[in-house]
Order: sequence, then C-alpha cells, then structure tokens
Amino acid sequence: MSTVTATAAPETAPEPGTGAGRRLVSLDAFRGFTMFWLMGGKAFILAIAGLGLGIVPDVLRYQLTHTPWEGLRYYDLIWPSFMLMVGVSIAFSLRRERNMARVWRRAAVLFLLGSLRESISAGTPYLIELSSALQPIAIAYVAASYLSARSVRLQIAVAAALLAGYALLLALVPAPGIPPGTYERNHNLVTAVDLALIGRAHPEGWGTALSTIPTISTTILGLLFGELLLAGKTPRYNAKVIGLTGAGCLAAGLALSPFVPVVMKLWTASYGLMSAGWASLLFLGFYCAIDMLGYRKWAFPLVIIGVNALAAYLGPTLVPINRVTNPFTRPAAAHIGAFGPVLSAGAVVLSYWLILLWMYRRKIFLRA
Repeated sequence: MSTVTATAAPETAPEPGTGAGRRLVSLDAFRGFTMFWLMGGKAFILAIAGLGLGIVPDVLRYQLTHTPWEGLRYYDLIWPSFMLMVGVSIAFSLRRERNMARVWRRAAVLFLLGSLRESISAGTPYLIELSSALQPIAIAYVAASYLSARSVRLQIAVAAALLAGYALLLALVPAPGIPPGTYERNHNLVTAVDLALIGRAHPEGWGTALSTIPTISTTILGLLFGELLLAGKTPRYNAKVIGLTGAGCLAAGLALSPFVPVVMKLWTASYGLMSAGWASLLFLGFYCAIDMLGYRKWAFPLVIIGVNALAAYLGPTLVPINRVTNPFTRPAAAHIGAFGPVLSAGAVVLSYWLILLWMYRRKIFLRA
C-alpha cells in the first residue's frame, strides 16, 4: 500500500493462475465495500433509511453502529475484515518480493499514520491510537509477514496460540482491584494494562496494548487464504475451504460465547472467532460472485475505493470535504424535507469517490 503518491500499480493480489497483470478483483471490491462505510457511506445509507421504509431503517441503524459492549453487529466486522484482507495481500506481495526491511518500513509508516489520524481526531498529539485500525494492522502485518515463509501448520498453530493465550490471560490474570475473568467496561485487565503502559484508557472501553495481540490471528487467517488462492487449486475448491473455515470459526465463537462474552472493544476470543468467521464469509461472497462467476462490472465503483483504501481511510480525517459541499447542498437541502440529509450525505460520498476515480485514472495510489 508510498505515503506519497505513486504512479505504479497498487500492490493488490493478482488473480491466481493468470498473468501478473490480472488482479484478484474480489479482494479490491471487498476492501472497497468495507471502506465505503467509513468514507461517508454510513451517513448516506442512514439518511436514506430516515425516509421511512418500514422495519428496514431500524435494522440499518442497529447494524451500522458498534455494539456498545457485548454482542456483534455488522459494523463490528469492519476492523476484522481489514485484518483479514491484509493477510491475503501479504501472501501475494511477499510472493513477488520477500523484503523484510521493506515490511518494517511500511509498518512504521502505517503506525505513524495511525498516530497522525488519532492526533487530528483528538485535537492533541498522540503517538498511540486507541480506537482505530492502522496501528494494529502495522503490528499484524509484520508478524504475518515473518510467518509467510513458514509451514501452514505453524501458521495455524501460531494463530490458535495467540487467540488461546490471550483468552487465558484475560480469564486467569487479575489486575489491581480487578478479579481474573472480568469483562466489564473500563474494569478489566485490558484497561488496567493500558493505564499502566500508555497512561490513559479510552472512555468507551476500547483496548490497545493487550487487545492488539489477538488481531494478529485474523491476519494470519487471511495469509492462509492468500496462500490457498496462490496454490493453483480450482476456484470451487478455494471457495469450499474459505466457506468451511468461516463457518467453523463462527461456530467455535458461538460455542465459546457462553463462557467468554463477545466484546469487540476487548477483542475477546469469542469475538475474534465470530468476527473472523463472518469476515471470511463476506470475502467468500465477493470471491464467488466476481472471481468464480465472473460478474465484475458491478464491482467497479467498489474497486475504485479498494485500490486506494489508505486514501479513502485517511481522507475524511485529513480533508473533511463536507466543509466544501455543505455551502452548495445546504440551500437545496433546506427545501426538500426528509431528502435533505440524503442530498448532503450523498454529496460527500460522491465527492470522495470522484477524487478516488481521478486518482485511479491517473494511476495515483496512496501506499505505505
């Protein structure tokens, strides 16, 4: 993914079994679909839901917000989906060139971009971000890259050990004034470690230091999928393995949930398994529709976002485009009632997308 614009093609995955010029379009589309919600798509869809469509608005509002604490909604799958996609991309990029010095440089840039985004959002300098994905992605990227040349058995063993070790840590290790196995908001081992190491904890309960550990498991799962897609098997076989793996992770998470609550903000083991399972099944849907059945044209708007995901992620923070669009949409929005929010939110999404389209046509890709 250079932190400056580059004219080279983005490092996304070539389609297995074809020349290097072809790409796994489903990965770009899945990345674009996931990023769409963060670049204004959530506000746009919720504005449409506000027009009144029976039960649909309530379902959308529920699924497009994070679970306050325990539970799982679609919006809780965005971060794990990115962790999974990073792993898939690692398999392809390191297959072409295994350069660990470059891996460390890219990870450092991603980490610092996370600091920049957090600092701008919070209005004060922060080296460590607390509720976003770039810094965990940087750490998982390095870890999975070292595993990319290892055996599948070792990769599975490390992913399982990280998740199980983290689960045992939360279940068995106490903190000052906090018994082991406590998963209450802002009263748990994860929060205690953040206060001790970082000097602060997120008011909504997002963990940082400890909860980064299990995210690596989801990235390793993506690495396994990437290596599967490179192995020369048939698309039907690939789809079967991804589907069974996703369903297995989901079932394991559900089985564990009565004992370990599903809490995204702590990335508990049950959440890690269930979210990885759902992310795998979402990826499977894109893979089957686009790379198996060949339905690609519909995905072009998503691909435009997906190949420049870093720009799409940082854009709303660095360039709040609503300050540009609002003066033009506000007068009309004031006269069209419930359609006003749709117009305002739609103008923001369209503006970001047109910028990404302009970058795509000029082969400008923001990379780390």
